[in-house]
Amino acid sequence: MDKIIEEIKEIVNRETEAWDTKSVDLLLSIFHSDMVWVWPQDSTSYNPIDWKLPLGKFDHNRWKSVYEKLFSENKLVKNERKIVDIKISKEGDGAFAVVDVDTTWEDNEGIQTHWLGRAGKTYTKTNDGWKLIAHHGLLKY
Repeated sequence: MDKIIEEIKEIVNRETEAWDTKSVDLLLSIFHSDMVWVWPQDSTSYNPIDWKLPLGKFDHNRWKSVYEKLFSENKLVKNERKIVDIKISKEGDGAFAVVDVDTTWEDNEGIQTHWLGRAGKTYTKTNDGWKLIAHHGLLKY
């Protein structure tokens, strides 16, 4: 299990590096082809009835366009991420990482967007390594 924990740390850290370097290709490398990214309305929306699906199911070209736009129109001011916990399925084919996120973006007009809260990241083992298949959060607990 220690090897799997290190592999999950690597994918979480790869995601962080993708945000830090604004690397769309690196970011897209973590997603499973069946990934669906569900987002709470805000960091206090604990009731899933308020959650939304801004990107739908993973589509490489569509998601690439969204992240290229985000990265070209915003400056990354701060990106602090801390792995709080990692859980591994007894079969070793599923994992769940709890990550605290504190990220601030600033657009070309100086308006800041703050991502703050705790994320639950679900990973599945594939023939191509670990992939992010579900993401819940960011919520403040």
